Amino acid sequence: MKRAYNFNAGPSALPEEVLIKAQSELVNFNNTGMSVMELSHRSKEYEEVHNNAQNRLRELLNIPENYEVLFIQGGASLQFSMIPMNFLSENKVGNYVLTGSWSEKALKEAKLLGNTTIGASSKETNFDRIPALDEITMNEDDAYLHITSNNTIFGTQWNNYPKLGNGRLIADMSSDILSKPIPVEDFAMIYAGAQKNLGPSGITVVIIRKDLVAESKETIPTMLRYNTFANNNSLYNTPPTFAIYMLSEVLGWVKEQGGAEGIYARNKEKAGIIYDIIDESNDFYRGHAEKESRSLMNITFNLATDELNKKFLAEAKEAGFVGLNGHRSVGGCRASTYNAVTLEACEALRKFMIDFKNKQ
Repeated sequence: MKRAYNFNAGPSALPEEVLIKAQSELVNFNNTGMSVMELSHRSKEYEEVHNNAQNRLRELLNIPENYEVLFIQGGASLQFSMIPMNFLSENKVGNYVLTGSWSEKALKEAKLLGNTTIGASSKETNFDRIPALDEITMNEDDAYLHITSNNTIFGTQWNNYPKLGNGRLIADMSSDILSKPIPVEDFAMIYAGAQKNLGPSGITVVIIRKDLVAESKETIPTMLRYNTFANNNSLYNTPPTFAIYMLSEVLGWVKEQGGAEGIYARNKEKAGIIYDIIDESNDFYRGHAEKESRSLMNITFNLATDELNKKFLAEAKEAGFVGLNGHRSVGGCRASTYNAVTLEACEALRKFMIDFKNKQ
């Protein structure tokens, strides 16, 4: 079977080596006579999977000891609510930098739970850039500053992160976690849905400093407190065991690729192949994001007319490319080049883009 050229924005491509291994172990994991999906989450066999996933993530991201690694369900969208539930108090403000739809959704949820402010925004230019650090307004009564490190819909990515005196920087890294080295110690909390770079959908990784965990409010439901997960090794209730197994295997694959540094070098090469065609096309392909804010994960572009967009996408689909449609809210085209997307797929897309332009 020929594998599709999968550029889906999420759930996205998984490493073929991981899928093959999971297939081989599907009905008999580690000689248990059971699938990992059938194991008790209290068994020693599953406990090893669970702890391996945490330890591999700690190693790959150099996570300091004063941080917890939690596995939570509900996607990044649940974190939009959990963060203000746990950390917004009456006299504090949630500060949000708006760089796209997901940061707007995070702000919307926080507004339901406490006082909020917008520290900076690039909405005026249709989210085509990341605000400069000196554009961000911060105040002493900020409970935290929230950013979205990569913006899947508009194709922008933070290259430098704010450094806060109070150390209360929180980032939604759902679409670029582990795509490059991350200075975890600069953040109070990082959270990410797994379905872009870490594994299948169903699990959200939360990396959170222990002093924040201690602030979890006892007045909110048990399953919405970070200390519930920290105090129970994310096993207070039954976790999504198969998703965590796949997470562990994907992390093992990342290590084999040279870790975060190796993946970063590969991601720059992959994205460069496609951005070069956009830049050299004499405006036939028109990138949405400003060059200094371009994402390595989501490459967004348009052609001159909507008719040409549709023709490009239809012919790309016939040629075996999947997921090149832009988000329904903005249209156009988008190639998501997450960690597991191969160099071969990016080179094939480059050739297709050149051939399509030459035929017009």
